[in-house]
Amino acid sequence: MASLERPATVDYRNNGKSPKPTFSAGEMQRRQDAVRGWMARTSVDACLFTSYHNICYLSDFLYCYFGRKYGLVITQEKATSVTAAIDGGQPARRTHGDNVTYTDWSKDNYFIALKGLIKGVKRVGIEFDHVSLDFRKMLEDAFPGVEFVDCAAPSQRLRWIKSEEEIKHISRMTKIADLGGAACVEAIEVGAPEHEVALHSTATMVREIARVWPHAELMDTWTWFQSGVNTDGAHNPVTSRRIRRGDILSLNCFPMVAGYYVALERTLFAETASKEHIRLWEVNCKVHDEGKKLLVPGARCSDVAKQLNAIYAEHDLLKYRTFGYGHSFGVLCHYYGREGGLELREDCDTVLQPGMVVSMEPMIMIPEGQKGAGGYREHDILVITEKGNRNITGFPYGPDHLIIGGKKAAKKKAPAKSARKRK
Repeated sequence: MASLERPATVDYRNNGKSPKPTFSAGEMQRRQDAVRGWMARTSVDACLFTSYHNICYLSDFLYCYFGRKYGLVITQEKATSVTAAIDGGQPARRTHGDNVTYTDWSKDNYFIALKGLIKGVKRVGIEFDHVSLDFRKMLEDAFPGVEFVDCAAPSQRLRWIKSEEEIKHISRMTKIADLGGAACVEAIEVGAPEHEVALHSTATMVREIARVWPHAELMDTWTWFQSGVNTDGAHNPVTSRRIRRGDILSLNCFPMVAGYYVALERTLFAETASKEHIRLWEVNCKVHDEGKKLLVPGARCSDVAKQLNAIYAEHDLLKYRTFGYGHSFGVLCHYYGREGGLELREDCDTVLQPGMVVSMEPMIMIPEGQKGAGGYREHDILVITEKGNRNITGFPYGPDHLIIGGKKAAKKKAPAKSARKRK
């Protein structure tokens, strides 16, 4: 009778050739060595990264969770992704470093794989903001006597400053977002449902990503397009609501390439806008314009927020602000990560430095039943430079450009034309 025993790990490292990586080997080595430098300074023997964002940032592999554990072990000698057998050889092909694949014949196999990589260690870095209480207990049981220290906060700080390769990658993506915005404008008309506008935008971006990065995995690009009351939240999902004449609209285009996320967000109106809508929109655009001027080296995030608060307060609109004025960009997404230490909020004292990539995205929300009701939001992405900043978003905004249809029909194609110039 054949044995029913199954191995705890399998080797899929030679299952196909590796595709062209997102970044150069030198860039990936720089990232991993930065972690090793922190490890050396803090006497940490190894780091076990488990989050989407850190594994992607440090290995160029973005995992699909689906209830299974993943990891990236970094020691002073090597970096190794720990992945589930259900993914076959794809993780090994994507990882900058080595790979160990564990099987799910037993719940302990993930930890057996880890034990083969972390031997004789005394201090191990784990991501305190990602490891659950249950997972922490499993790690303590698997590695008795080992001290676990936080590597989430220091690794986030390492991600704040983008390399030239990263900035080039992000800049190319903002051009994709501009095209998505143009596609939204192209599809907007009274009677069109939100989801059809969003689908047209997303398809446009995915096709352009495939053209620009033919070696990339095509995943996670999406569009939120909201109308009327649905604009009250920045992250409200797409619905089948149909656009009505005079509706306030909000486009949100999010191309994703190799775990990197960028955004284009704009306020629009369908055919016409009331005087109060125009007034509120123009105030928000003023905050947007002034905010971009403040994003310079040496500026403190909290100070930027306070200065912009003063503009809203002058117009008695501060009470309608719903979130911070911007955040960092890079390896992050609505479902797997955020660099919370670099946000333009009153409670964040991080100082801006050259190489950071941040957004300016003021928003106010006027509740239903009031004049000018709806959510107003503009969003540009800026690279902090030695002397100031560089805006890498090219899509127009404001009443002169984004009242779509009706008497403004001649304006409808202007945003698309403007965006296409950036190819």
